[in-house]
Amino acid sequence: MTPTMLATLSPTHIILVALVVVLLFGAQKIPQLMRSLGSGMNEFKKGLKEGEEAARPEATPPPVPAETTPKAE
Repeated sequence: MTPTMLATLSPTHIILVALVVVLLFGAQKIPQLMRSLGSGMNEFKKGLKEGEEAARPEATPPPVPAETTPKAE
């Protein structure tokens, strides 16, 4: 059985990757990138929820209350 890639990452590897990310993007850009990633994930979840609601069968509409129905004259 071969180990997964995440299982082979040591703390040294993680620190090295973080250092490369900081060097590539700069410390100023990283919070913006994380904010963008978070808002993108929220939009994706919202889209999934809307898709699930659209896939549900339509329920019968609630009955109209008697006081709002027009009276026959």
